[in-house]
Amino acid sequence: MRAAVLHTIPGQLTVEDVGIDAPGPREVLIRTAAAGLCHSDLHFMEGKYFSVTPLVLGHESAGVVEAVGSDVTYVKPGDHVITCISSFCGQCEFCLAGRPSLCDRVGLDRAPDAEPRLTLDGARCEQFATLGSFAEQLLVDERAVVKIRADMPLDRAALIGGGVTTGVGAVFRTARVEAGSTVAVIGCGGVGLNCVQGAALAGASRVVAIDTNPMKLKMAELFGATDVVDATKADPVAQVKDLLPGAPVMGVLPGGGVDYAFEAIGLKQTAEQAFGMLKKGGTATIIGMIPLGTNIEIHGVELFLLEKKLQGSNMGSNRFRQDMPRYIELYLDGRLKLDELVSARISLDEVNDGFAALTRGEVARSVIVFD
Repeated sequence: MRAAVLHTIPGQLTVEDVGIDAPGPREVLIRTAAAGLCHSDLHFMEGKYFSVTPLVLGHESAGVVEAVGSDVTYVKPGDHVITCISSFCGQCEFCLAGRPSLCDRVGLDRAPDAEPRLTLDGARCEQFATLGSFAEQLLVDERAVVKIRADMPLDRAALIGGGVTTGVGAVFRTARVEAGSTVAVIGCGGVGLNCVQGAALAGASRVVAIDTNPMKLKMAELFGATDVVDATKADPVAQVKDLLPGAPVMGVLPGGGVDYAFEAIGLKQTAEQAFGMLKKGGTATIIGMIPLGTNIEIHGVELFLLEKKLQGSNMGSNRFRQDMPRYIELYLDGRLKLDELVSARISLDEVNDGFAALTRGEVARSVIVFD
């Protein structure tokens, strides 16, 4: 099969012929229909995170089951599926506690001495997030897929496997945004736009979108933002507090701000800004992948005496076999925007051009569409 392979970190992708094994007892072979380009993949290409190479990148995908292993009971050939980075073992302490997005991955990977799922020139080739979606086929554990209805367009379904679940899930699962509350979202790319529409779906009274790109701010309004803040014009924290003013805190600190803030970029500065724009008792959720070795600095008095919270979110704290079918129903009912997220449909050979456009901030999502 043809796949986009990363040989060096940092580096560019090369499209090559990669060998793929037959499904093991609990594995599923999928014909890939579509795969989205995400900043998480880009971080590895840029050297902000590291992995063993060669590596087939990609983790946001949907397709059709071609074959299944002897012990697979959940899907059969012909089923339409979405893959998810948050595969679950069902037996570790986190799965048993209802937090499968933090799974310890017991038994989800092939043993080190077993035949690899993918090979390149006869040697082992790695799968990003044990998926490797930038490929014509996927070989994954059955616990990394969710079966979906066949009338769902697969190029839109692929987005649910990554950015949609990450952004909407952060609102509903991680932060549990309450109706009538106020929300700020920093970064209006694919994940941030899904935070915006998640907040609107949750019934937030004000949804403030923050970015430096006027095009993305206009898109945020389409996705449900009630207010937009251009971070190039003034301090975004001050702008948010001006929009949502409040009484001074302890006579010293500026008051006002939002109940919930979401950071969807992955930078030290914006993570600190998310915390800074909270009102008393507010919660900041960091979704972006902040580079390894980066420390976040926050004001101790604000954190402890004002009962503010700073927390992370891993793939929207999802329970993906519950969540993704629900998102599909919301889309088919016209309440969840997916069509508007797709900025470009490209071929596998155009993958580096797609990431270049992502780096320049020109797209919400480019989607590789396979024949």
